Amino acid sequence: MKRVVFDVAVLITRVVTGVIFVAHGWQKWQAGLGATTGAFSGMGIPLPGAAAGFAAVVETVGGVLLILGLLVRPVALLLLIDMLGAIIFVHGGRGVMVGEGGWELAGALGALSLLFLALGGGRIGLDGLLGAIFRRREGRRAAEDELIEHRRGPAMGPGPSNVRTTGVRPAGAEGAYPAGTGVQGGPEAGAGGRAEQPMTPAEPGTPAERPEASRRPSTPRVHAGGLDDEDMRDIDALISEDQPEHRKPPNR
Repeated sequence: MKRVVFDVAVLITRVVTGVIFVAHGWQKWQAGLGATTGAFSGMGIPLPGAAAGFAAVVETVGGVLLILGLLVRPVALLLLIDMLGAIIFVHGGRGVMVGEGGWELAGALGALSLLFLALGGGRIGLDGLLGAIFRRREGRRAAEDELIEHRRGPAMGPGPSNVRTTGVRPAGAEGAYPAGTGVQGGPEAGAGGRAEQPMTPAEPGTPAERPEASRRPSTPRVHAGGLDDEDMRDIDALISEDQPEHRKPPNR
């Protein structure tokens, strides 16, 4: 609510000040730049021709821009310079009252120009409208960029793979699995062998899991006739004593 009151007050002050400047500038144009230059020369203003042209253009165009609320701060700076020149070279030594040629009017207009230079023209004006459009466009662009980065991040970032690959047990790893125990493979695995098992690579930063067979105690397999694996190995040992020739292990 306070901001709305401020904007309305600035709008009214800006329009009134702009109308006053337009009136004084238009008066100089109506009198003609030659007559205005002569008047400035009689007042002792240095460079009267340049000063007359500067005052006529700045007061007329600057007043219109103040009313519209466009380029308020740059225009206010030029109008402040114009009023300071009027006070210093014309009205400063004539007192305060405007009827006596004092600096009353020039001082009030200069103070208003300084206020606009410091605070701007408020939101009710072309500057406020263009600024709101620009900020809205920048906010929309920033939101779109953030959405694009959010969508692109998971697709490009590293993540755990869900693809299961088939790995072959490395050479020399047969000793880690007792013969006849663990998961049994097909006919191509041989006695006590292990078929190729699907292997999933361990995720980064986590220790690789040991095979299930190495963590669980093996249960002796019972063969026909009530014989377990240990009995079968004893029988194999007796047979090997009768037949000393060395038998090549299957699939070696």
